[in-house]
Formats: sequence, structure tokens, C-alpha cells
Amino acid sequence: MVEVPAKIYVTNLAKRAREAARPLALLSSGIKARALAAMAERVSVEAAAILEANRQDVEAIGTHLEQGSDKDSVKAAVDRVRLTSEAIRGMADRMTQIAELPDPVGEVTRMWRQPNDMQVSRVRVPIGVIGIVSDSGPIVTTEAVALCLKSGNVCVVRGGPEWNRSGSLIATILREAAEQAGVPTGAITFIERPEREAAIELLRQSKFLDAIVPRGSAGLRQTVMEQSRLPVLCHDLGVCRVYVDADADLPLAQNIVVNSKVQLPSASNAADTLLVHQSIARPLVPALVRRLLDEFKVEVRGCPKTITLTGSQSLTGYQAVKEATDEDWSRQFLSKTIAIKLVKDMDEALDHMAKYGPGHTDTIVTRDYARAMRFVQEADSSAVLVNASTRMHDGALLGLGGEIGISTTRLHARGPLGLEELTCQKYVVLGTGQLRQPHPVPVTYEDAIMLKRPS
Repeated sequence: MVEVPAKIYVTNLAKRAREAARPLALLSSGIKARALAAMAERVSVEAAAILEANRQDVEAIGTHLEQGSDKDSVKAAVDRVRLTSEAIRGMADRMTQIAELPDPVGEVTRMWRQPNDMQVSRVRVPIGVIGIVSDSGPIVTTEAVALCLKSGNVCVVRGGPEWNRSGSLIATILREAAEQAGVPTGAITFIERPEREAAIELLRQSKFLDAIVPRGSAGLRQTVMEQSRLPVLCHDLGVCRVYVDADADLPLAQNIVVNSKVQLPSASNAADTLLVHQSIARPLVPALVRRLLDEFKVEVRGCPKTITLTGSQSLTGYQAVKEATDEDWSRQFLSKTIAIKLVKDMDEALDHMAKYGPGHTDTIVTRDYARAMRFVQEADSSAVLVNASTRMHDGALLGLGGEIGISTTRLHARGPLGLEELTCQKYVVLGTGQLRQPHPVPVTYEDAIMLKRPS
């Protein structure tokens, strides 16, 4: 049997997904909530089968990596794909939580009445059909599917080929449970072909899809940005920075920096740059650098002043602080690497941040309220925090109930993309027979002067 070409296969799936957009948008909040609850229950019931399929994925993962990949790459891929019983319970719990969130569809965000008695309002509606390209593993992808369903959006998902077995099983479970609960066929669509061409074809479906969301590595996000013919709804490239002000609490500052960098170094909201007011550098920086190098094995790159202050000596056998290059200040490391710069004041810190953007997340550590408020106003990133880790820039932790990703672009939405950000707004106008009248014929400036002159 001849296999259908990837282009035809993906186009057919996208077309069927577009046909589901209108009935899904009209689906009641109750049906969507029941569908998500049914999906969560089915995932829990099928946990053993999912774990077995996932075990096979983990065993075969080496065959999906590039020739010559090192052990660290294999380990990273395994960590990304491997599921546990606890992780599957977490997947089910997240879908249950999303089911209980308020439905954004139909919310009236503003209403007013015109002088001619027309009532005008703005109402939230689904975006439509959203493509999701992910290499982040089943947990992240399942949450994205749940958020799309809750917000009334059809989703077309292409997951990583390295978790094809468990991904296919989870796809079947979610799709069947949703459709049995009343969700239209095609509203949750998975592309199960593993070849790269299938992912590229999804990025070209401008006739049937409305937007693309990349979830995963920097390489994946870059590919999506370069190849997509659709608006990219979530683009989280950008630098995360911590600025420690002159009046900072030093133990608090050290804990915030460590958490921002090492809690999950591969996350897009992990700290990349540390800016330190030079007046507190001596009591803070040497001890902090020692802790990063010795306890957490973080690679530290510093400005000349940082290197001088830390003595540029290796600690317990680990490599010494390296001199930072100009490119390091604008780099999103996504690894155990951080760049440290001493600044003379907040003005220099803010100038540095403006120069080496775009900003993903910026946080200030200070006890001075006025300087904190100035930082909040002038720091230009998708989230600005005061006395908190950059890792707190997360939809669930900010009370949004989850996110499909974090956007650092200025269009549509900026920051975590939760349920509200997965909608757009349309105007609804209630009239009583109002008709538009012709505008008066425009006159030139000279004519207007003549009209004003007394006869």
C-alpha cells in the first residue's frame, strides 16, 4: 500500500479541523467541562498502557537522535520524554483544573451606548484553529490541548517523533474521550506521521489554520519562525535578567538568583544575566559565584570587574569565571550558564537591559519602594517582577490556571498565554433601525475662511 504524501495527509487533517471550528465555538461551557473531565478520567484509567508505550519510546529514543549525539543529548531527550505514574496523575489533574476554570468564550469585556442609542459591546470569541508543534513531551502537549478545548479552539498537534508511541496512544485517548462527551470530530487532531515534512506542512496550512504555537527547544522555535506562513502566537525568545539593587537584602538576593538560574536551567524563564549594583558587589558576588560554581556546577561568565572581584580562580576543581563576550549579554542560554555584570547604578542597569533585548523576564531585588516602582515602569519585558524569581513568570503561578506558552512579542498578547489570550474579541452592536447619513461635503481651508467672513 502506497503511503499518502505528507502534504496531502496534513492538508486533509487541517481541512477536517477547520470544519470543526464552528461547532466547537458554539459548544456550551458544560459540555467542554464534561469533556475535559472525561479526558482526565480516561488518562488515569489507561495509565498502565501509557507507561508501557512510553517505556518503548524511551528504549528506542537513540534511533531518533542525530548520528553522533553525545550522552548529554540522549539524557536530555530521555528526561523530556519519560513519563511516570506521578506525571500521568499530574496530566489528569491539570485537565481537571482547566475544566473548572471560568469559560472565557462569550465574556463581554466592555459595553457602552452611543448617542444614537446603539448599544456596542466587545465579546470574547475563539481564535479558531491553532496548530501546535511541540518537542516538549506529552505533559506539556496535553495541557496545551486542554487549554485549546476550554477556550473553544480547534487544535492540530504535531508532537515529537521520539515519543510517537505514547503520543499516539494519548492522542487516541483524548480524542475518543472528547468525542464521546460531545466534542465535534476533528476538534482535537493529532498528526501522527513522524517525518519532518509533516511538521513543515502544518506550518504552511494558512488556508485552514489561524495561528501556530511552538512548544519546546530554541531550535524548534527558530524553525517555526522561519518556516511558518501563519502568525506565530507564542514566541518566547528573550533574555531573563536579575538586577540586584544597592538596597537589596543579600540573603534574599542570593536565593532569588540561585532559584532563577538552577531550578530548571533549560526553561525560557531561567535567568541568563545578573546585574549587580557595584556598591554591594563585594559582600554578594564572591559568595554567590562560589555557590553557583561549587554547589550547582553553573558556568559563570563575567565582566572584567566581576573577574577581578572573584579572583578568577577555580573552586574545588571547577572552571574559573570566564570573561563574558558582548554576545553573552543578549543570549538566552537555556543551560547552566549565567553572565554577571557590575553596574554603577540603576540607570546603567536599565540602559544595559534596553540595549541587549528583547526582554523575556526582568526582576529587581530591592528594599526601596521608589526604585522598585521605577524599575517596574522602565524595564521592557513581557513580565517584570519585584523580589521574586524569574521562574515565577508562569501562567499557573500567576493565577491564570495554566498557559500554552509565554510570548515575548508585542502583538496580540504578551506574557503567559492563558485562556483569555487564546481568544480574540469581536464587536456586537444592537440597534433599533439606525441608518448612516451622508457626511457633509468636505471643504478646503480657503473655503472655510470665506464661509466665516461676514457678507
